[in-house]
Amino acid sequence: MAKKATKSSAAKKASAKKASAKRGGARSVTNKLLKPSSPKVLSPKVLPGELVTLLDLMRYGVSRFVEAGVVFAHGTTDPVAEAAFIVCEVLHLHPDQFEMFANARVTAHEAMRILALFDKRIATRKPAAYLVNKIYMRGLPFYVDERTIVPRSFIGELLDSHFGGDLEEDGGSLIDDPLNITRVLDLCTGSGCLAILACQSFPNATVDAVDISPDALAVAARNVADYGVEDRISLYEGDLFDAVNDARYDLIITNPPYVDAEGMAGLPRECLHEPSIAFDGGDDGLDIVRRILDRAKDHLTPDGGLLCEIGRGRDVLGDAYPNLPLLWLDTEDSDGEVFWIPAEAL
Repeated sequence: MAKKATKSSAAKKASAKKASAKRGGARSVTNKLLKPSSPKVLSPKVLPGELVTLLDLMRYGVSRFVEAGVVFAHGTTDPVAEAAFIVCEVLHLHPDQFEMFANARVTAHEAMRILALFDKRIATRKPAAYLVNKIYMRGLPFYVDERTIVPRSFIGELLDSHFGGDLEEDGGSLIDDPLNITRVLDLCTGSGCLAILACQSFPNATVDAVDISPDALAVAARNVADYGVEDRISLYEGDLFDAVNDARYDLIITNPPYVDAEGMAGLPRECLHEPSIAFDGGDDGLDIVRRILDRAKDHLTPDGGLLCEIGRGRDVLGDAYPNLPLLWLDTEDSDGEVFWIPAEAL
């Protein structure tokens, strides 16, 4: 039986050890097996006066990351963005402010802290978001730690580009009016970022956010509280639609686990710090996606629709559901990794 996550239970679970969870028997890899070793890496000696500005430190970080073969897939997509993100976090700047202060000088203490984070990023291979407990989506900061996957989803961008109600814009809107969206379901919510972004996109909506992991929901509860939307977002612990009984929604959004068995076997070291349950989509990566597609119609209003991210599984999904008129959506950084389907077509 699914249960609603309360503030008291979320706070209690926030201090508990990670709970192991399974979804449909698809996940058999444990976090214990996935924890990499952390060899000590000594930073090359930097002499006083050599690294003076933010730009100097960013360039140095880029060089170190490239030399060490660091992988970027956790909110930043390249060494430049990663180094700039770390520099800005130490200096309490938004990443968008880097260019403004690029030639500003840093203090010796600030430089020391930045270099220490560069070293830690390389030595541990932990995503930078875990090192600073922060990630940005659509320019907004969210808390994150190792209880949940580092959020990275194209759905946030699509909520802006395809759900504004303006049919004349490039790509057109998939809904007539965002004010008419009153109930949204976010499946596999993780840290709750997409649920919070949905609140901003649909000002008249309440959002039910579901995850099977109590640890992830504890992180989501913190983010919901940080944005003051406790009255609009309800967090539920449970297995997909089982958590919401027979409720129906105008919009379902989901970024479920979709990594296939081959991908799970080849995950980079950075990803091994994240909960494996958030990646594992079964042999072909679509175990959870199939379950969502098979039941979505029963939880959508007649004019509702499903927005689902599946990574690079487009061809596999097309073969599995050849008669479904899936509309594949592109973003600035993705090509056909998210699909939309209206309730009437399911």
